[in-house]
Amino acid sequence: MKQIIEDLNWRYATKQFDASKKLTNEQLETIKESLRLTPSAYGIQPLKFIFVSSPALREEIKEIAFNQGQVVDASHLLIICSYKSIDESYLDAHVDLVTGIRNTPADRAAGFGEFLKKNILKMPDSDIEPWNVHQAYIALGQVLHTCASMRVDATPMEGFNAKKLDELIGLADQNLKSVLLCPIGFRSNEDNYQHLAKVRKTNDQLFETI
Repeated sequence: MKQIIEDLNWRYATKQFDASKKLTNEQLETIKESLRLTPSAYGIQPLKFIFVSSPALREEIKEIAFNQGQVVDASHLLIICSYKSIDESYLDAHVDLVTGIRNTPADRAAGFGEFLKKNILKMPDSDIEPWNVHQAYIALGQVLHTCASMRVDATPMEGFNAKKLDELIGLADQNLKSVLLCPIGFRSNEDNYQHLAKVRKTNDQLFETI
């Protein structure tokens, strides 16, 4: 339990990354598996995680992200995306996945599928889209803690033009929208923010028991 608190105290929103330091394959695979295991409503995972490897593309994204240097200096750049809508075929695919992994009897699988469709397909896209966006933030929280536990830095970023990014990498054609950027790598020794005391409200200000 002590280790969890140490991890959370260690992490901060890194402003300067050391561009010479790269994630190992093992670290990257752990981050990916953490994202894959992220909880989501009904387990339908209405998300996609894009790692940008092209330096040229990252330079273009940097401009879209108001020239924040972390976008190009970090070892990896993660884009967390959510689906804009969910249709019957998406839910059928999820039911098939559950059935295959858990060997669910056909009648139970059919019942689960009907339950999902009853509760999700009745929702308008104007409600589905923000609902899916919320799932992206669950994934963000998980990957931030995963990175901290490995002493890898990760910076959550909302400061970018999502519409331009979606156009740049063709997300609309995939029924996707960008929600968050998350540069991942290792802090630079020159980043003075790492030495600042963490500022958080006290327990008395944050917690209440009723």
